[in-house]
Amino acid sequence: MHITQHTDYALRALIYLAANEQRLVTIQEVSERFEVSRSHMMKVVNQLIRNGFVEGVRGKGGGMRLARRPTEIRVGEVVRRMETDLALVECFTDTSRCLLTSTCRLKGVLNDALEAFFESLDRVTLAEVLGPAQHQLLHVLKRVA
Repeated sequence: MHITQHTDYALRALIYLAANEQRLVTIQEVSERFEVSRSHMMKVVNQLIRNGFVEGVRGKGGGMRLARRPTEIRVGEVVRRMETDLALVECFTDTSRCLLTSTCRLKGVLNDALEAFFESLDRVTLAEVLGPAQHQLLHVLKRVA
């Protein structure tokens, strides 16, 4: 399974928001901290907002924050909603032209592996990613590059 950079940035943004949940955070702040273009981070955040993970606050002093508590956000759900293509191989698609499709059992094996991958991610919440050492994570996130 390959996680796209888009999903990676989404997870980083959620971790940043969770670590700073006592205040509003700007897209500019997140993009600068992770050295990602503001434009790219804006696309990521917009999708996080559409999927109900992040809430945007407009106006002076606005920013963004988690729309749910970190204990209510499962990593598997984030990955499923951010990834646009979960087809591991061609035969996962409706347009497969593989000659083996009618007799091959590999698709089932790979599908089982994909399900196991998501079952593992579904067991982990954003709060668990932060862990008990949240203050250490805050220190790392605030460190000047």
